[in-house]
Amino acid sequence: MGLSYQLLLCLLLFGSTELCCPQPLWTGGTPAPVRPTSSVEVECLEAELVVTVSRDLFGTGKLIQPGDLTLGSESCRPLVSVDTDVVKFKAQLHECSNGVQVTEDALVYSTLLLHEPRPVRGLSILRTNRAEVPIECRYPRQGNVSSHAIRPTWVPFSTTVISEEKLVFSLRLMEENWNTEKLSPTFHLGEAAYLQAEVQTGSHLPLQLFVDHCVATPSPDQTASPYHTIVDFHGCLVDGLSESFSAFQAPRPRPETLQFTVDVFHFANSSRNTIYITCHLKVTPANQIPDGLNKACSFNRTSKSWLPVEGDADICDCCNEGDCGSSSYSRHQAHGVSRWPKSASRNRRHVRDEADVTVGPLIFLGKASDQAVEGWASSAQTSLALGLGLAAVAFLTLAAIVLGITGNRHTTSHDVSLSQ
Repeated sequence: MGLSYQLLLCLLLFGSTELCCPQPLWTGGTPAPVRPTSSVEVECLEAELVVTVSRDLFGTGKLIQPGDLTLGSESCRPLVSVDTDVVKFKAQLHECSNGVQVTEDALVYSTLLLHEPRPVRGLSILRTNRAEVPIECRYPRQGNVSSHAIRPTWVPFSTTVISEEKLVFSLRLMEENWNTEKLSPTFHLGEAAYLQAEVQTGSHLPLQLFVDHCVATPSPDQTASPYHTIVDFHGCLVDGLSESFSAFQAPRPRPETLQFTVDVFHFANSSRNTIYITCHLKVTPANQIPDGLNKACSFNRTSKSWLPVEGDADICDCCNEGDCGSSSYSRHQAHGVSRWPKSASRNRRHVRDEADVTVGPLIFLGKASDQAVEGWASSAQTSLALGLGLAAVAFLTLAAIVLGITGNRHTTSHDVSLSQ
């Protein structure tokens, strides 16, 4: 059967001649195989890159040796793996001769995957070619490579602490509507400070925030004296007991946020009008039921009882007793001793689920009505002084006129006597 007849039969049976045409045999020279796109895969992570190389790098069916592959001119070696089909590299973005180029809209990290074949088993021949494969990772200059929302960590009049597990704790001063941050730190007595404690969870599972302790001092030093305890006994807002309406806000806006108000005050017999509030914040899994060690309780002056933001009311019973767990610690110890329990000490900031944060300085100007009275008194004193001054000037002027008239009369009388 002739070749043309075979081609015609293939065309009728398969609709194409490609399946019937015999492949040409390689008779010498260097083959030029078409490398499949999946033979080298690059995964660009937040701080590193992972390169996965198929051992059938050239798509010829001949497997390359893992030892013939290196990454970059520093010759970074591949990872040891039991997988016989692929070779993997893992490197930080600044390693393995990774160069960086800054463009208008991206940071570009680039290096080379090098294949340097070597003879095996004492042979002097090679069956694969040398190759250089460009490796590149591009990161947008505006954005977040971890895909989590970018949020600022600095806010006015507050401090921010980042723990080992990348939890960001913050304590901010808010306006009365809780929607915007208060930019001015000044207050008058009789007003309330609106405080918002928050934790940014990042990639963590949902968490719930609690304010464990809070203390107010005239300086950023939380061991300074005098001091006033605002929150104690693992979440009891005890400032509400001292003739104030300080309280936690219920319900929460979010599990990772807790809001509370503090009626402003100043320290008696203190020349300073600044106050710093330092709070110890901690988190628990969002699905954990609040208990005596993890709670937010406010004192209701109407019912004379403690009420929790969430959970059963009996978790607040210990607020009356002043003992809410084995790690309870009184704030009324002698001056010079840290008033935090050991688990909340500053030298334990590396723990992953708690941190101390400070907001301040809060500046208190006294009552607004007092300032109005003081202003009126000052104005009255000024007016009185001005009036007395004008009266003195008028008196002196009048005296001068009287003396002048008297002198003229004496002169006239003397002239008349001489003429007689």
